[in-house]
Amino acid sequence: METIVANVGLALMIGLSGGGSAIGLSMGGSAVLGMVKRRPEAFGNGLVLSALPATQGLYGFVAFILYTAELRSDLSLFDASVILGAGLMVGLSCLISAIQQGHVCANGISALASGHDTFGKTMILAAFPEFYAILSLVAAILMKDLLAR
Repeated sequence: METIVANVGLALMIGLSGGGSAIGLSMGGSAVLGMVKRRPEAFGNGLVLSALPATQGLYGFVAFILYTAELRSDLSLFDASVILGAGLMVGLSCLISAIQQGHVCANGISALASGHDTFGKTMILAAFPEFYAILSLVAAILMKDLLAR
């Protein structure tokens, strides 16, 4: 039972964070495709902005690696619950953060397509939703101290 609970937490870390990144990346990628019709020379800037939501999937993967090392045959229900909680926390915050960051990036890319110089401003604004994904990863790292050694 404990192994199942822990593995659900691990699955949530990967599944939700990766799913959020995929959604955010497709928003940015779609905006870039629209932009290159009008301003093909801005493709590089659009590419960078569209790639930003990928990081949340990486945060989920880092948490997954950290917590996979904690799986063992004598896992207690408490330890399994900590892993499940970390999975929910990281997965949900990365899911939402990546989608919202995708919205910010897509709007910045659209502004680039209209000829506005918004690359730097979009990078700054896109960092705000990502901050909460980073906080969830830091909290998950700190939660590892709750696990029995």
